[in-house]
Amino acid sequence: MKQRKTSLLTKYTEEIVPALREEFGFKSVMQVPKLTKIVLNQGLGIATSDKKIIKTAQDEMTLITGQKAVQTISKTNISNFKLREKTPIGVRVTLRRDKMYEFMERLLVVSIPRIKDFNGISAKFDGSGNYTLGIEEQIIFPEIDLDKIDRLLGMNITFVTTARTDEEGFALLKKFGFPFKK
Repeated sequence: MKQRKTSLLTKYTEEIVPALREEFGFKSVMQVPKLTKIVLNQGLGIATSDKKIIKTAQDEMTLITGQKAVQTISKTNISNFKLREKTPIGVRVTLRRDKMYEFMERLLVVSIPRIKDFNGISAKFDGSGNYTLGIEEQIIFPEIDLDKIDRLLGMNITFVTTARTDEEGFALLKKFGFPFKK
C-alpha cells in the first residue's frame, strides 16, 4: 500500500528533520524524534446512568477522526460510583500514519482556532516526550453538528512521540505548529 503524503508529513521530512538534527546534533536521521500515534480518549463516567451517551460519543468520535471509535470497558466493580465490571465507561480512537497527520492538520488549522478566548496551550509534557492536550468541548470540531448536541463532552488527545526527553518532544511539536503559551 503506497502512503499518500500529507502536507504535515512533507513538512516533517523536508523541514523538521533537518532542523531538529541541527538543533540537537543528531548524527543519524533515525535519531530524530517522530510522531508515532495520536490517541483520542473520552472518559464518560456519567454513562453509568445514561447508556445513550456512550453511543453518541462513539458516533461523534468516529465523525471527528474518520476512524471507528471503540468503547472502553470498566475492569472492576466500584460501588461508590455505581460502576459494575465490564460496563462501557468511555470511548477511544488510536490514529497512525496518514490519518494521524490528517487529523493533526485539521486540529491545528481548523479546530484550535475555534476555541473561545484562546491564548495558547500549556507546554506540560509527561517526562518522556509525549504530550496530552485536554479539549473541554467537542464542538470545536467542524464535523460536529451543533443542532444534534445534547451534552458538551471533553476529551484528551495524546501525541505519542519517539522523543527521549521533553525538550525534544516540545521542539518537535513546536515545529509542527502547536500554539504553545510563551
